[in-house]
Amino acid sequence: MRAYAQAAEELGYDYLLAYEHVVGAHPDRLRGLGWQPPYTYESAFHEPFVLFGFLAAVTRRLELTTGILILPQRQTVLVAKQAAEVDVLSRGRLRLGVGLGWNPVEYEALGENFRNRGRRVEEQVGLLRLLWTQELVDFEGRYHRVRGCGINPLPVQRPIPVWMGGSAEPALRRAARVADGWISQLAPTPEAEPVVARVRGYVREAGRDPAAFGLEGRLHFGSTPAEAWPEAVRLWGRLGGTHLAVNTMRSTLRTPDQHIEALRAFREAVRNVR
Repeated sequence: MRAYAQAAEELGYDYLLAYEHVVGAHPDRLRGLGWQPPYTYESAFHEPFVLFGFLAAVTRRLELTTGILILPQRQTVLVAKQAAEVDVLSRGRLRLGVGLGWNPVEYEALGENFRNRGRRVEEQVGLLRLLWTQELVDFEGRYHRVRGCGINPLPVQRPIPVWMGGSAEPALRRAARVADGWISQLAPTPEAEPVVARVRGYVREAGRDPAAFGLEGRLHFGSTPAEAWPEAVRLWGRLGGTHLAVNTMRSTLRTPDQHIEALRAFREAVRNVR
């Protein structure tokens, strides 16, 4: 983990993005979903706040991003404390990407309600921002009651940037209303253009400036030929994308060194792209 993060930083990458799942489920518990889940109990995930606390100490400038943290299955005030701590230890290098998740088994194990997660997440984001910017908070919502208390130390960033993931229409509209940006699974291809335009329209409908709203895409190393990398980066920029993550997972790479070499190859290929 240290070698990967330090290599990314030395190669000139701006941020490192980590997925999260607290627990994985046996496939038998997931049969009712109606689709094939990408992860089971056999899939390994590091806990992102602990991971980022470690990486904060071994990097200097790399932004640390959750992509995404499943916010409604976690206690909001505890997330505020953990995120603030990472932001303090990294000197302001945390970007908190949040989303709803897809796994009801995980919600059950954590004692949270899977069915109302979309309604709860907006209130959670509002409360997080209060806890990150005020020494003492009084908040009475539908799902939270916080009276005369606050976290200490407060984060360096006040507030920490909160981006949202998701691809369904309610998720896109929610991100446009309350988030600082959208962490998408969009590949930088022409097919992404109408989706990006729709999200920008939702941002305008919410009375916000699309130019101040972040847009992150995802380039999959294993399925995008090397000769297509420069044009993919150019296209994402033309579409107004602000961030582009390079995903080296689910390819033929097997060792950390191979993943690092893949990052090196991509960086060299697009170094002079404007």
